[in-house]
Amino acid sequence: MTFVNASLLAGTALVALPIVLHLIMRRKPKLLEFPALLFVQKRRDTNVRKLRLRHLILLLLRAAAIALLAFALARPSVKFGSMLGSQQAPVAAAVIVDTAPRMEYRHGNETRLQAAKKMGNWLLAQLPPDSKIAVIDTGPRSPNDFQADRLAAKQQLNRLGPISDAQPVTRAVEKALRRLADSNDIDRKEVYIFTDLTERAWPGEDAATFQARIGEVPGVGIYVIDVGVEDPTDFALGELRLSEQVLSSRSPLEIQAELRRIGPKDSRVVELFLIDEDGNKQKRYEESYELADDETKPIDFLIGSLGVGTHQGIVQITGSDALEADDVRYFTVEVQPAWRILIAAPKPAQRYALFLVQALAPAEFRKRGRARFDCKVVDLNQLPNEPLSDFAAVCVLDPAPLEPVVWQRLGDYAATGGGVAVFLGRNATKVISFNTPEAQELLPGKLLRQIRCPDGNTFLTLEDSQHAVLSLFRRVPGTVPWSDFPVFRYWQLENPTGTILRYNNGAPALLEKPVGAGRVLTMTTPVSDAPTLIAGDSPRETWNLLPVGEAWPFGMLMHQMMFYLAGNSEQRLNYFAGQTATLPIGGKNPHKEYLITTPDGLKFPQPADTDRRELVIASTDQVGNYRAEAGGTESKVERGFSVNMAPRQTDLTRIEPDRLKDTFGLPDDCVARTKEALEVGVSSGRVGRKLFGPLILMMVIILALEHCVANRFYRE
Repeated sequence: MTFVNASLLAGTALVALPIVLHLIMRRKPKLLEFPALLFVQKRRDTNVRKLRLRHLILLLLRAAAIALLAFALARPSVKFGSMLGSQQAPVAAAVIVDTAPRMEYRHGNETRLQAAKKMGNWLLAQLPPDSKIAVIDTGPRSPNDFQADRLAAKQQLNRLGPISDAQPVTRAVEKALRRLADSNDIDRKEVYIFTDLTERAWPGEDAATFQARIGEVPGVGIYVIDVGVEDPTDFALGELRLSEQVLSSRSPLEIQAELRRIGPKDSRVVELFLIDEDGNKQKRYEESYELADDETKPIDFLIGSLGVGTHQGIVQITGSDALEADDVRYFTVEVQPAWRILIAAPKPAQRYALFLVQALAPAEFRKRGRARFDCKVVDLNQLPNEPLSDFAAVCVLDPAPLEPVVWQRLGDYAATGGGVAVFLGRNATKVISFNTPEAQELLPGKLLRQIRCPDGNTFLTLEDSQHAVLSLFRRVPGTVPWSDFPVFRYWQLENPTGTILRYNNGAPALLEKPVGAGRVLTMTTPVSDAPTLIAGDSPRETWNLLPVGEAWPFGMLMHQMMFYLAGNSEQRLNYFAGQTATLPIGGKNPHKEYLITTPDGLKFPQPADTDRRELVIASTDQVGNYRAEAGGTESKVERGFSVNMAPRQTDLTRIEPDRLKDTFGLPDDCVARTKEALEVGVSSGRVGRKLFGPLILMMVIILALEHCVANRFYRE
C-alpha cells in the first residue's frame, strides 16, 4: 500500500481529542440520601453500567471518524500485483498511434490524427524521467525500436501521417508487446494506444492472439485513448466494380459502386472523369443523390466508345466532407480489339461450330459490331495450314484422330503463350491416337472409354467456383440451372489432372493443363453435337443438351473459357494499397525495363521479368493512377493500373468501450477520452487503486451512526 500524502497520517493523533472531551464531559452522579429505599441503589448500579457502555460506543465512533478522515486525506491506494511502485519510477512505454486514413476525419477544425498527436505530446511530457519510449504507427513496416530520448520520440510522433494500407491496432499492439518483452532493464511497462475506436481497428478475430500476447508481458499497463468522434457524419464511396478490366473495343464499360451516408439526411453529386492523353480530367457523367442516415444507394455508370489502349479514370463525390479519403476512387481498364478465335470443326464446319460461334459472337451483336470475339471457322483438315499466331485462342471441336504433326503444332502454339480448347466427342473413335505422346502433351490424361448416361440425370455442377474460368458464376451462386441441360455421354480419362468442373456424379467435365507459357482446356463432352437435333434425331442420341434452349450458362462458360485462354480473365489492373501489382508483357521481344509514373508524378525505372513475361511493381502505398511506359516513339508501350484504399480503411463504425473491454480482456479504467481520465487510469496502474472514495463513505456512515447514538443517549 502506498500514500500520496503520508505526512497527513499524523492527523490520527487527533483521536485523543474525543477522549479528552469524554473525560471532561463525563456526567457525575448526584448523591441522594434515601436510606429507606435500598432498591434505588441497585437501580443506580444498573444505570451506571449502561452509561459506561454508551460512552464507550460514542468514544469509538468519534475516534474512528477522525482516524478515517486522516487516513483518507493521505490518499492511500492499493495494487494487487508485483509492479507496485511510485509515480516517478521510470517506465518502458510504447506509444501507438492509429494512422489509418479514417484518422483524417476532421472535427473541431482538427483531424483525429492531429488530436492524437496533441495528446501524445502531452503524454510524453508526463512520463517519468529516464523512461524508454517507442513510437509505433499502424503501418505494415513500422519500426518498434526505442527512441534515443524524449525529444526524438516527440519528433517521431509529429512526423506520423496517414498510411493507406494501415493494419488494425491490434497488430501494432502485438508488435509493441514483443518489443517490451525484450526490455528487461525496466520492470514497469506501459502501452498507450491513440485510436478513433472503430470496429475495423479492433477486429474480433485478433482477440485470442491479443490476450495471449498480453499474458507474455506480466504487469503491463494498457491504456486506450479515444480521439474519435462519437457521432460522425460522412458520405463514402464503396469499392468500384468494373464489368471487365480488359475488354473488347466493341464492349461498353459498366462501373458500379455504392454511396453511403452516415449522419443527417443530405445530398451530394457524384462525378465520373476520364483522364486524357495529357493527364487532364474530362468529365463524362454526373448524378445527384439524396440519402438519409445510414442509407446506401447504388451508383451505375455506362461508358461506351472507348478506343483501343489503356484508359484511366476517377469517380468522386463533390462538396466538402469531414473525411475526404473515401470520397474518390480510381480505375484502369484496357481496351483491346475483338479477340480472334480460330474454330476447327468436322465437316460441315459451319454447322458443327454453330452453337459455339453463336455463344461467343451472337448474330445480333455481329450486325451491330459489338461482338467481343471475331470467330473464324475452318474444317479440321485445314488446321495445319492456318497461322495460329494470328489468333488469341484455338478451339478444336470433336476432333477425329489427328496427325502427330498437328498435335505438335498445337503444342508449340500453346508453349509460346497461346490458348487451346479441345472438346472431345463422338469422332474420337481410335482411342490409341489420342494417347500418343504428341497428343498427351496437350490432353490432361489418357482416354479410356465413353460413359453413357441415358437417363438424363447427369449434368454439370459447381462445387467450387474459385477458378478464373468460373469466376462469372460467383455472381449467381446456387442459381445456375445445370440440371436443365443434361449430359448423355462423356469421355472417361485415366488419372486426369487439373479438374476445373465436374459432373454431378464426380467425373471430370472440364480440365486444364499448362503447356509452356500457355494453357490447354479439355472438355470431356462436345459442344458441337447438339445440331443433330435439327435433323430430327432423338435427344438421347446426342451427347448433351448444353447449348440448347435458354442456355445462358453455356454462353457464360464459353465466354469465360475464351477469356481465360486469351490471357485476359486473370489480368488485373485495379489493386488495393499495399498489394503487389503485376502487369503481363507481350510481344516476341518484350522490353526489359519500364518507367513507372506514380500518382504524384514521381518517376522511377522498374526492370521486367522477361522469362515470366510480367512487370511486377511492389511500391503501391500511394493511391491513384499509375502509368508504365517503355520503348521509343515507334515501339512505345503504355500500360497502367490503379490503386485504391480498401473500404475497411475508411469505415467509421465505432465499437462500444464495454464491448472492447469484454472482447479483448482489458481492465475497466483502460479507456479514456480526456487527460484527466488518462491520469486517473495511469495513476491507478502505477500505484494501485485509490481508496479515498471508499474511506470517505465509511466516515460518513460512522458519523451518521454517532449522531443517532448521541441523540438517543443525551435525550435519555
